[in-house]
Amino acid sequence: MQYHNTHRQSLLKSMILWISFAFVPFALSAQNYQLSNGEGTVTVTGTSTLHDWEEVAEEKSGSLVVDTSGEIPTISTLKFVVEAESLKSGKGAMDKNTYKALDTKNHKQIVFKSSKVKSISPITSASNKYKVTATGDLTIAGKTNTIDLPFVLSINGNTATIEGKKALKMTDYGIEPPKALLGTITTGDEIEVHFNTIWK
Repeated sequence: MQYHNTHRQSLLKSMILWISFAFVPFALSAQNYQLSNGEGTVTVTGTSTLHDWEEVAEEKSGSLVVDTSGEIPTISTLKFVVEAESLKSGKGAMDKNTYKALDTKNHKQIVFKSSKVKSISPITSASNKYKVTATGDLTIAGKTNTIDLPFVLSINGNTATIEGKKALKMTDYGIEPPKALLGTITTGDEIEVHFNTIWK
């Protein structure tokens, strides 16, 4: 009886050890990246009855998990966050109108969280570059819509970059386009988000 118990325990330990080693390559191939706030840019551009405008996001964060074990990498996690009141145009009055429209007192962050990768394919003209379309939830001013986000992913060792642009409509998120000078200046409904972000 003692022999059988010892033998059974030995077999169990061997199986656990084998399973652990079997999963090590997969664990090692998954790279965890964090967005570098001090590098890269995120800008929002739009139009108005007076002139075109641009706002820059000064506070951004995010997490990215990429598995590079296969011929084409797989993305299991992509989350991107912009602090709403870090959007700066260089003009205080415009910033105040933006924060009011975004209701930043109640909704501090703009968040995109991917739910799946719709497509990913290599860009043949460059190594380690991939054209990606991720589907996920974008939350602005407390309202969430599911969108497709196209971008180019570049992987170079411990650094990844995500670059692209996305057109949006403010009214899709319950936002009334801001006005100025007693309504004589109005902004257009359509905006475009441009991003060139660095992840490490």
